[in-house]
Amino acid sequence: MEEKDKIENASLLTGDAPAAPASDAAAPAPGHKAGFVNIVGNPNVGKSTLMNDLVGERLSIITSKAQTTRHRITGIVNTPEYQIVYSDTPGVLKPKYKLQESMLEFSEGALTDADILIYVTDVVEEPEKNKEFLDRVAAEKIPVLLVINKIDLVKSNEQLEELVDRWKQRLPNAEVFPTSATEHFNVDNLKNRIIELLPVSPPFFGKDALTDKPARFFVTEIIREKLLLDYDKEIPYSAEVIVEKFDEKEGAIHIMAVIYVERDSQKGIIIGKGGEKIKKVGIAARQDIEKFFGKKVFLELFVKVEKDWRNRDKKLREFGYMD
Repeated sequence: MEEKDKIENASLLTGDAPAAPASDAAAPAPGHKAGFVNIVGNPNVGKSTLMNDLVGERLSIITSKAQTTRHRITGIVNTPEYQIVYSDTPGVLKPKYKLQESMLEFSEGALTDADILIYVTDVVEEPEKNKEFLDRVAAEKIPVLLVINKIDLVKSNEQLEELVDRWKQRLPNAEVFPTSATEHFNVDNLKNRIIELLPVSPPFFGKDALTDKPARFFVTEIIREKLLLDYDKEIPYSAEVIVEKFDEKEGAIHIMAVIYVERDSQKGIIIGKGGEKIKKVGIAARQDIEKFFGKKVFLELFVKVEKDWRNRDKKLREFGYMD
């Protein structure tokens, strides 16, 4: 299936339209299952890779850097028999500024509204990292599925068995799934168990919905991914992207986006000599946006300074991190 057909068949939301409510869809089959499956864990353990694999679409951005995910990102899987509403969340961390406080709230909120909880770790992480959050996971009454990711890095069965035993002691009520999301190893077994655990329920969203996020949200995420890939140190973490224009026509989309940074020096670094760096970001982002929507895209990027935006409530509300 070509990329364009794949996106169109998924009925990706466009513009700022909300996801269709379930009441707009045909009556579900008897015994229809539906539920919210929230994915939590520390940074850099592969939550977003796992989410994309489970959904079958690239909704969450993926880089090797920590704090790549800033929002809760929803991906919806539909069949006539069930609807799974997956939620990817920011990595759990001790906040150093207000933006990170909001990110932690997204992760903590995922503990309160799930039907099934997936806690993702990997083969090198210590079980006591972020102990307080893990204690809350251990106390959950809902089903908890513990994913030990990146097992392709494990050198022996004995090492894997030790890992599984250690985590079983830490989360005794969880079901353990050794997994490699990048290699799609054991992901199907995980998904089958999720389907088994889903409660009987009508769908929460229209059966053609892929996400509850508007199209421009994914534009900002794609651009932000390029910033994470192309810039070092504090630059990508000090940057936020806002889409100010999303004009979709039959054969093309015209997008105007602004990259906000905290200091004038960061603006200069983002733009680069003669605009070379920002041009590179724009080309890479436009190519991915075209793949995402299956349409020609005209992308304009601008850079503005918004001093200390990560610690300002007003700006965090404008950028969608606070109510």
